[in-house]
Amino acid sequence: MRNTVFRKLMANEFGQVRAEMVARDHVLSALGGRTPDQALEAGQPPKEVWLAVCEAFDVPEHRR
Repeated sequence: MRNTVFRKLMANEFGQVRAEMVARDHVLSALGGRTPDQALEAGQPPKEVWLAVCEAFDVPEHRR
């Protein structure tokens, strides 16, 4: 998964504004106490970040 796909999935799930807020501000223990943006900047694969967000926000399996 590319970063652009990650951003598109986030926007589709949360709406553009909320997706940006979640990526920038929401700290996830599954990402080592980092936000999604910080995890991506640190080199964590976008698919892993997406799945961590899905777990944290109970995104249904069919949309993961």
